[in-house]
Amino acid sequence: MSGDRRMVDVLIIGGGPAGLAAAIYSSRARRKTLVIDKALPGGQLAFASLIENYPGFPKGTIGMDLANNMTEQAKNLEVAIEMEQAKGIEKDNKTIIVLTDRGEIAARALIIASGASWKKLNVAGENELTGKGVSYCATCDGILFRDREIVVAGGGDTAIEEALFLTKFVKHLHIIHRRSELRATKILGERALANPKISFIWDTVITKIIGEKAVTAVELLNKKTGETNIFPTQGVFILIGNEPNTGFVPDFVAKTREGQIVTNLRMETSVPGIYAAGDVRAESIRQVVAATGDGATAAWYADKYIETLE
Repeated sequence: MSGDRRMVDVLIIGGGPAGLAAAIYSSRARRKTLVIDKALPGGQLAFASLIENYPGFPKGTIGMDLANNMTEQAKNLEVAIEMEQAKGIEKDNKTIIVLTDRGEIAARALIIASGASWKKLNVAGENELTGKGVSYCATCDGILFRDREIVVAGGGDTAIEEALFLTKFVKHLHIIHRRSELRATKILGERALANPKISFIWDTVITKIIGEKAVTAVELLNKKTGETNIFPTQGVFILIGNEPNTGFVPDFVAKTREGQIVTNLRMETSVPGIYAAGDVRAESIRQVVAATGDGATAAWYADKYIETLE
Protein backbone atom coordinates (compact mmCIF):
# COMPACT_ATOMS: atom_id res chain seq x y z
CA MET A 1 0.00 0.00 0.00
CA SER A 2 2.85 2.39 0.83
CA GLY A 3 3.91 2.41 -2.85
CA ASP A 4 0.67 4.22 -3.69
CA ARG A 5 0.95 6.57 -0.74
CA ARG A 6 0.19 10.20 -1.54
CA MET A 7 2.24 12.94 0.14
CA VAL A 8 1.02 16.35 1.30
CA ASP A 9 2.11 18.97 3.79
CA VAL A 10 -1.26 19.35 5.51
CA LEU A 11 -4.09 16.85 5.37
CA ILE A 12 -7.50 18.00 6.58
CA ILE A 13 -10.20 15.47 7.39
CA GLY A 14 -13.58 17.14 6.98
CA GLY A 15 -14.92 19.68 4.50
CA GLY A 16 -17.16 21.69 6.80
CA PRO A 17 -16.48 25.31 7.84
CA ALA A 18 -13.61 24.31 10.16
CA GLY A 19 -11.91 22.20 7.51
CA LEU A 20 -12.40 24.72 4.71
CA ALA A 21 -11.14 27.61 6.82
CA ALA A 22 -8.11 25.53 7.76
CA ALA A 23 -7.53 24.77 4.08
CA ILE A 24 -7.68 28.43 3.11
CA TYR A 25 -5.13 29.41 5.74
CA SER A 26 -2.90 26.43 5.05
CA SER A 27 -2.79 27.07 1.31
CA ARG A 28 -2.06 30.76 1.85
CA ALA A 29 0.94 29.61 3.91
CA ARG A 30 2.07 27.83 0.71
CA ARG A 31 1.57 24.38 2.14
CA LYS A 32 0.44 21.58 -0.15
CA THR A 33 -3.03 20.99 1.27
CA LEU A 34 -5.57 18.23 0.77
CA VAL A 35 -9.10 18.10 2.18
CA ILE A 36 -10.92 14.78 2.29
CA ASP A 37 -14.56 14.27 3.22
CA LYS A 38 -16.86 11.30 2.90
CA ALA A 39 -19.53 13.61 1.42
CA LEU A 40 -19.63 16.87 -0.49
CA PRO A 41 -17.95 19.88 1.18
CA GLY A 42 -20.01 21.99 3.57
CA GLY A 43 -20.76 19.59 6.42
CA GLN A 44 -23.82 20.44 8.50
CA LEU A 45 -23.59 23.96 7.13
CA ALA A 46 -25.10 22.71 3.90
CA PHE A 47 -28.31 21.75 5.74
CA ALA A 48 -28.86 25.13 7.40
CA SER A 49 -31.72 26.91 5.68
CA LEU A 50 -30.77 30.40 6.86
CA ILE A 51 -27.76 31.58 8.87
CA GLU A 52 -28.22 34.99 10.46
CA ASN A 53 -25.37 35.05 12.98
CA TYR A 54 -22.36 34.80 10.66
CA PRO A 55 -20.59 38.17 10.46
CA GLY A 56 -20.70 40.03 7.16
CA PHE A 57 -24.21 38.99 6.11
CA PRO A 58 -26.64 41.57 7.58
CA LYS A 59 -29.60 39.89 5.89
CA GLY A 60 -28.38 36.37 6.61
CA THR A 61 -27.19 33.76 4.14
CA ILE A 62 -28.31 30.33 3.00
CA GLY A 63 -26.14 27.60 4.50
CA MET A 64 -25.50 25.93 1.14
CA ASP A 65 -24.48 29.27 -0.40
CA LEU A 66 -21.98 29.91 2.37
CA ALA A 67 -20.62 26.36 2.04
CA ASN A 68 -20.25 26.77 -1.74
CA ASN A 69 -18.47 30.12 -1.32
CA MET A 70 -16.01 28.64 1.18
CA THR A 71 -15.38 25.69 -1.13
CA GLU A 72 -14.82 27.96 -4.14
CA GLN A 73 -12.44 30.14 -2.14
CA ALA A 74 -10.39 27.09 -1.11
CA LYS A 75 -10.27 25.77 -4.67
CA ASN A 76 -9.18 29.17 -5.97
CA LEU A 77 -6.17 28.77 -3.67
CA GLU A 78 -5.42 25.40 -5.30
CA VAL A 79 -6.62 23.32 -2.37
CA ALA A 80 -7.37 19.76 -3.49
CA ILE A 81 -10.72 18.48 -2.21
CA GLU A 82 -11.50 14.78 -2.55
CA MET A 83 -14.51 12.67 -1.64
CA GLU A 84 -12.78 10.08 0.49
CA GLN A 85 -13.44 8.54 3.89
CA ALA A 86 -10.84 8.31 6.63
CA LYS A 87 -10.56 4.86 8.20
CA GLY A 88 -7.62 5.17 10.57
CA ILE A 89 -4.54 7.13 11.61
CA GLU A 90 -0.97 5.99 12.21
CA LYS A 91 2.13 7.90 13.31
CA ASP A 92 5.44 7.07 11.62
CA ASN A 93 8.23 9.14 13.20
CA LYS A 94 7.51 12.70 12.00
CA THR A 95 4.99 11.61 9.38
CA ILE A 96 1.27 11.04 9.97
CA ILE A 97 -0.36 8.33 7.88
CA VAL A 98 -4.11 8.40 7.27
CA LEU A 99 -5.73 5.24 5.97
CA THR A 100 -8.73 5.87 3.73
CA ASP A 101 -11.12 3.93 1.54
CA ARG A 102 -8.88 4.94 -1.39
CA GLY A 103 -5.45 4.17 0.02
CA GLU A 104 -2.93 5.94 2.22
CA ILE A 105 -2.08 9.62 2.62
CA ALA A 106 1.09 10.80 4.32
CA ALA A 107 1.15 14.29 5.83
CA ARG A 108 3.51 16.34 7.90
CA ALA A 109 0.54 17.78 9.81
CA LEU A 110 -3.03 16.55 10.20
CA ILE A 111 -6.10 18.62 11.06
CA ILE A 112 -9.14 16.62 12.12
CA ALA A 113 -12.26 18.64 11.35
CA SER A 114 -14.69 15.77 10.85
CA GLY A 115 -17.46 17.42 12.85
CA ALA A 116 -20.27 15.81 14.76
CA SER A 117 -23.55 14.20 13.74
CA TRP A 118 -26.87 15.05 15.30
CA LYS A 119 -28.58 12.14 16.94
CA LYS A 120 -31.77 11.46 15.03
CA LEU A 121 -35.13 10.02 15.97
CA ASN A 122 -34.99 7.84 12.83
CA VAL A 123 -38.71 8.17 12.20
CA ALA A 124 -40.68 8.55 8.99
CA GLY A 125 -40.60 12.07 7.56
CA GLU A 126 -37.53 13.19 9.52
CA ASN A 127 -35.02 13.18 6.69
CA GLU A 128 -37.49 14.47 4.11
CA LEU A 129 -38.49 17.46 6.25
CA THR A 130 -35.08 18.42 7.60
CA GLY A 131 -34.69 22.11 6.77
CA LYS A 132 -38.44 22.31 6.13
CA GLY A 133 -39.52 22.54 9.76
CA VAL A 134 -37.27 19.89 11.28
CA SER A 135 -34.19 21.33 12.97
CA TYR A 136 -31.43 20.14 15.29
CA CYS A 137 -30.06 23.54 16.38
CA ALA A 138 -32.05 26.19 18.24
CA THR A 139 -29.29 28.78 18.03
CA CYS A 140 -29.05 28.28 14.27
CA ASP A 141 -32.73 28.19 13.36
CA GLY A 142 -34.75 29.55 16.29
CA ILE A 143 -35.44 32.92 14.70
CA LEU A 144 -37.04 31.19 11.71
CA PHE A 145 -39.88 30.00 13.99
CA ARG A 146 -40.92 33.38 15.31
CA ASP A 147 -44.53 33.34 16.61
CA ARG A 148 -45.02 29.68 15.70
CA GLU A 149 -46.08 26.72 17.79
CA ILE A 150 -43.47 23.99 17.81
CA VAL A 151 -42.47 20.79 19.56
CA VAL A 152 -39.12 19.85 21.08
CA ALA A 153 -38.00 16.23 21.41
CA GLY A 154 -35.69 15.63 24.37
CA GLY A 155 -35.39 16.06 28.09
CA GLY A 156 -31.69 16.48 28.88
CA ASP A 157 -29.73 19.63 29.63
CA THR A 158 -29.19 20.51 25.97
CA ALA A 159 -32.87 20.10 25.11
CA ILE A 160 -34.04 22.25 28.01
CA GLU A 161 -31.39 24.93 27.50
CA GLU A 162 -32.31 25.20 23.83
CA ALA A 163 -36.04 25.10 24.58
CA LEU A 164 -35.60 28.05 26.93
CA PHE A 165 -33.68 29.85 24.17
CA LEU A 166 -36.48 29.12 21.70
CA THR A 167 -39.04 30.86 23.93
CA LYS A 168 -37.46 34.15 22.82
CA PHE A 169 -38.99 33.56 19.40
CA VAL A 170 -41.83 31.04 19.38
CA LYS A 171 -45.41 31.56 20.39
CA HIS A 172 -45.43 28.31 22.37
CA LEU A 173 -43.52 25.04 22.48
CA HIS A 174 -44.32 21.55 23.75
CA ILE A 175 -41.52 19.40 25.12
CA ILE A 176 -42.09 15.76 24.25
CA HIS A 177 -40.26 13.45 26.62
CA ARG A 178 -40.25 9.67 26.81
CA ARG A 179 -40.10 9.69 30.62
CA SER A 180 -42.32 11.13 33.35
CA GLU A 181 -39.63 13.54 34.53
CA LEU A 182 -36.77 15.45 32.96
CA ARG A 183 -33.18 14.22 32.87
CA ALA A 184 -31.96 17.82 32.89
CA THR A 185 -30.47 19.38 36.01
CA LYS A 186 -33.06 20.56 38.50
CA ILE A 187 -32.45 24.28 38.05
CA LEU A 188 -32.99 24.01 34.29
CA GLY A 189 -36.08 21.88 34.81
CA GLU A 190 -37.50 24.40 37.25
CA ARG A 191 -37.00 27.23 34.78
CA ALA A 192 -38.73 25.28 32.02
CA LEU A 193 -41.65 24.26 34.24
CA ALA A 194 -42.13 27.88 35.29
CA ASN A 195 -42.01 29.27 31.75
CA PRO A 196 -45.53 30.08 30.45
CA LYS A 197 -44.44 29.41 26.86
CA ILE A 198 -43.48 25.79 27.62
CA SER A 199 -45.81 22.80 28.03
CA PHE A 200 -44.86 19.15 28.56
CA ILE A 201 -46.10 15.94 27.02
CA TRP A 202 -44.78 13.15 29.23
CA ASP A 203 -44.17 9.44 28.60
CA THR A 204 -44.42 10.09 24.87
CA VAL A 205 -42.29 9.71 21.76
CA ILE A 206 -42.57 11.02 18.22
CA THR A 207 -43.18 8.16 15.80
CA LYS A 208 -43.68 10.14 12.59
CA ILE A 209 -43.21 13.68 11.29
CA ILE A 210 -45.95 14.75 8.92
CA GLY A 211 -45.93 17.29 6.10
CA GLU A 212 -45.29 17.70 2.39
CA LYS A 213 -43.48 20.98 1.73
CA ALA A 214 -43.28 21.82 5.44
CA VAL A 215 -44.00 20.24 8.82
CA THR A 216 -47.69 20.28 9.73
CA ALA A 217 -47.93 17.69 12.52
CA VAL A 218 -46.28 14.85 14.41
CA GLU A 219 -47.60 11.43 15.31
CA LEU A 220 -47.19 10.74 19.01
CA LEU A 221 -47.14 7.46 20.94
CA ASN A 222 -47.84 7.35 24.65
CA LYS A 223 -45.42 4.76 26.04
CA LYS A 224 -47.65 3.94 29.02
CA THR A 225 -51.06 3.67 27.37
CA GLY A 226 -50.00 2.67 23.85
CA GLU A 227 -52.31 5.32 22.41
CA THR A 228 -51.31 7.32 19.33
CA ASN A 229 -52.54 10.70 18.15
CA ILE A 230 -51.76 13.35 15.57
CA PHE A 231 -50.46 16.57 17.12
CA PRO A 232 -50.46 19.69 14.89
CA THR A 233 -47.24 21.70 14.94
CA GLN A 234 -45.29 24.12 12.74
CA GLY A 235 -41.84 22.88 13.66
CA VAL A 236 -39.89 20.05 15.28
CA PHE A 237 -36.62 20.55 17.13
CA ILE A 238 -34.84 17.26 17.77
CA LEU A 239 -32.50 17.98 20.65
CA ILE A 240 -31.31 14.59 21.86
CA GLY A 241 -27.59 15.24 21.54
CA ASN A 242 -24.86 14.72 19.00
CA GLU A 243 -21.97 12.35 18.43
CA PRO A 244 -18.49 13.40 17.31
CA ASN A 245 -17.33 11.76 14.10
CA THR A 246 -14.22 10.22 15.62
CA GLY A 247 -14.67 6.51 14.95
CA PHE A 248 -11.50 6.51 12.84
CA VAL A 249 -9.39 8.31 15.49
CA PRO A 250 -7.15 5.91 17.45
CA ASP A 251 -6.83 5.80 21.21
CA PHE A 252 -3.40 7.42 21.20
CA VAL A 253 -5.19 10.71 20.46
CA ALA A 254 -6.77 11.85 23.73
CA LYS A 255 -10.56 12.06 23.69
CA THR A 256 -13.31 12.69 26.21
CA ARG A 257 -15.60 9.92 27.38
CA GLU A 258 -18.08 11.07 24.72
CA GLY A 259 -15.43 10.76 22.00
CA GLN A 260 -14.64 14.44 21.45
CA ILE A 261 -10.99 15.23 20.76
CA VAL A 262 -9.19 17.12 23.53
CA THR A 263 -7.24 20.19 22.37
CA ASN A 264 -5.54 23.22 23.83
CA LEU A 265 -6.10 26.77 22.65
CA ARG A 266 -3.76 26.16 19.72
CA MET A 267 -6.00 23.28 18.59
CA GLU A 268 -3.11 20.90 19.34
CA THR A 269 -4.10 17.38 20.37
CA SER A 270 -2.09 15.05 22.60
CA VAL A 271 -0.03 14.02 19.54
CA PRO A 272 2.47 16.47 18.00
CA GLY A 273 1.46 17.35 14.45
CA ILE A 274 -2.19 16.40 14.91
CA TYR A 275 -4.76 19.16 15.43
CA ALA A 276 -8.55 19.22 15.80
CA ALA A 277 -11.00 21.97 14.92
CA GLY A 278 -14.73 22.62 15.01
CA ASP A 279 -17.52 20.45 16.39
CA VAL A 280 -15.27 17.38 16.68
CA ARG A 281 -13.26 18.86 19.53
CA ALA A 282 -14.16 19.10 23.20
CA GLU A 283 -15.68 22.39 24.40
CA SER A 284 -16.70 23.49 20.90
CA ILE A 285 -19.72 25.83 20.94
CA ARG A 286 -20.86 24.28 17.63
CA GLN A 287 -21.30 27.52 15.71
CA VAL A 288 -20.05 28.25 12.20
CA VAL A 289 -18.11 31.34 13.23
CA ALA A 290 -16.33 29.40 15.99
CA ALA A 291 -15.54 26.50 13.66
CA THR A 292 -13.90 28.78 11.13
CA GLY A 293 -11.83 30.34 13.90
CA ASP A 294 -10.77 26.90 15.08
CA GLY A 295 -9.78 25.96 11.55
CA ALA A 296 -7.70 29.09 11.05
CA THR A 297 -5.98 28.55 14.40
CA ALA A 298 -5.22 24.91 13.65
CA ALA A 299 -3.75 25.77 10.25
CA TRP A 300 -1.66 28.57 11.69
CA TYR A 301 -0.03 26.34 14.28
CA ALA A 302 0.24 23.40 11.89
CA ASP A 303 2.33 25.64 9.65
CA LYS A 304 4.53 26.61 12.61
CA TYR A 305 4.90 22.92 13.50
CA ILE A 306 6.02 22.04 9.96
CA GLU A 307 8.62 24.79 10.19
CA THR A 308 10.21 22.90 13.09
CA LEU A 309 10.56 19.83 10.86
CA GLU A 310 12.30 21.69 8.07
